[in-house]
Amino acid sequence: MIPVQGFRDRRVGVLGLGRSGLSAARALRDGGADPLVWDDNADARDRAKAEGFASHDLTKHGAFEDVAALIVSPGIPHLYPTPNKVIAAAWAAGVPVDNDISLFFQSFATRDWESFDQMPKVIAVTGSNGKSTTSALIHHILQEVNRPTQLAGNIGRGVLDLEPAIDGEVVVLELSSYQTDLARNLTPDVAVFTNLSPDHLDRHSGFGGYFAAKRRLFAEGGPDRAVIGVDEPEGQYLANQMSGGNGDDRVIRMSSGTKLSGPGWNVFAKKGFLAEWRKGRQVANIDLRGVAGLPGAHNHQNACAAYAACRTLGLAPKVIEKAFHSFGGLPHRSQRIAEVGGVSFVNDSKATNVDSAAKALQAFKNIRWVCGGLEKEGGLDGLLPHLSGVKKAYVIGREAQAFALQLGDLPHEVCTTMEVAVAKAASEADAGDTVLLAPAAASFDQYDSFEKRGDDFAAQVAKVGKA
Repeated sequence: MIPVQGFRDRRVGVLGLGRSGLSAARALRDGGADPLVWDDNADARDRAKAEGFASHDLTKHGAFEDVAALIVSPGIPHLYPTPNKVIAAAWAAGVPVDNDISLFFQSFATRDWESFDQMPKVIAVTGSNGKSTTSALIHHILQEVNRPTQLAGNIGRGVLDLEPAIDGEVVVLELSSYQTDLARNLTPDVAVFTNLSPDHLDRHSGFGGYFAAKRRLFAEGGPDRAVIGVDEPEGQYLANQMSGGNGDDRVIRMSSGTKLSGPGWNVFAKKGFLAEWRKGRQVANIDLRGVAGLPGAHNHQNACAAYAACRTLGLAPKVIEKAFHSFGGLPHRSQRIAEVGGVSFVNDSKATNVDSAAKALQAFKNIRWVCGGLEKEGGLDGLLPHLSGVKKAYVIGREAQAFALQLGDLPHEVCTTMEVAVAKAASEADAGDTVLLAPAAASFDQYDSFEKRGDDFAAQVAKVGKA
């Protein structure tokens, strides 16, 4: 655990007692603060009580008297669609509102570092799609070269649950827009922006607000190096803002599908090959087509982002290339889980929006597509140009009929449940087909999470294998 610095003997409110909230409360207590914890859910309060935290009802009048700060869990909206009443009360009382990501950056460096030969670094990854895979891939590469490293953030482990850094360590953080939007301290050594597509628009009051939340990772802290995907106008704008000129190699421009040129530092993937260009010269070339854990153009973009981040640490191209081949991929992200009778079954349950589903559909051929769920704002128009490889869609979800109506002339069948969809797709598939779960929708109409949905897909595929 990383003890929080700066609040010794002071009262600090903690709103929301899920994973990050409890972690923040523990780290505050470990740093000598007095955490005042609250959650509207009584079960959450009971779990906190079992750890020795006394509930402090932050909804009551006068709750913020003598409170130094309010730490808010990322799932709690602070401004849009409407301000949370506790957060609004903190504003009215003049109490700074912050989150655990900010506490991490505030507390990460310690006096122990004075004895280190090599200062620890933080690589922070954000973007709409691919940030989990990119973060995990960076972490994997560092492990393969025996560099001390830890992985946390939006991917599994709370940032304050990390161990204090050791000599030369690299901490890799995946950060969502919910996490970057509120943090007062954002000071990574290397910041990575993968891409941008519409998501969480209600939370950020539109696409501009969503991009602004991502941009804060770069604008607030001024990273030493910035790896920026420039396949969208927002990325091009951000790269231009961060750069001091054409030859400024503090910014690495990154693309999937477009050859980048110019005197700066560029990393791009095209037709399955990753290329690095610097000062107008090509310095590396890697064939990604045989990297089993990184299938498709969207994963080639992830490879470019991870490659560029690791190059800023001085790792050699051949070393990075070797590590690519031992990367197994992440569960629920283009995860090949079985092959039965020549038919491949791929779990991309994390494809919860149209853009990520489109990328998954472009990575395979002869697709039997399992799709549907809790549809997000904007409909499916963005998917329609990418359905040429789909033989048939098998639609799940409580609103499966409405989802199917948007598929036009594409052959489809309303299945509603995962069990029916997988069984039907498997029975109709030919050798060489891929049964792909890429829902293009959230999971919450039928499942608690995209992980649960992916697990159900895998369980139904296992039934097919035994039949």
